Amino acid sequence: MPTDRIMLARIGAPHGVRGEVRLFIFAGDPEALLDYAPLTDEAGKRVFRIASMRPGKEHFVARLDGVATREAAEALTNTGLYVTRDLLPEPEDEDDFYHADLIGLAAVTVAGELFGKVLAMHDFGAGDILEIAPEGGGKTLMLPFTRAVVPSVDLKGGRIVVEPGEWAREEAPPPEADQN
Repeated sequence: MPTDRIMLARIGAPHGVRGEVRLFIFAGDPEALLDYAPLTDEAGKRVFRIASMRPGKEHFVARLDGVATREAAEALTNTGLYVTRDLLPEPEDEDDFYHADLIGLAAVTVAGELFGKVLAMHDFGAGDILEIAPEGGGKTLMLPFTRAVVPSVDLKGGRIVVEPGEWAREEAPPPEADQN
């Protein structure tokens, strides 16, 4: 279920007092972000241009045109930077895809049972996490996007195969969780 807008980066908290921002880049080659234009917000209404960028600890530090104060940088915290899909190269083979391609896919178990629907892909710093709306309703589930939990992605078939573990199915904590 491809989308026409792909998020390549997310603006983090301000860096310093002169309008620089922390920038978390989701592209394979962070420097390639400088080649894509226009970068916009999710709605495509606000345009951003990266004036400069340098590596920081676990992120990049960027200066954006028109952002000269810490307050202006703070106002952009958690803003995603998007490009239209037609500006990006097509995946090289059928095992390659953009994370945005997973949104809306059905999640089925290894046994073939409908498990839910992919709502979002998150990265909270420890790796990619799929957010899935369970088939029967209820709270969304967060599953790590690893080969062990998601052994197969079938974009043409409109589904991913998941092995969520019993704790996810029963909405109980994982077995190793402290049960005080």
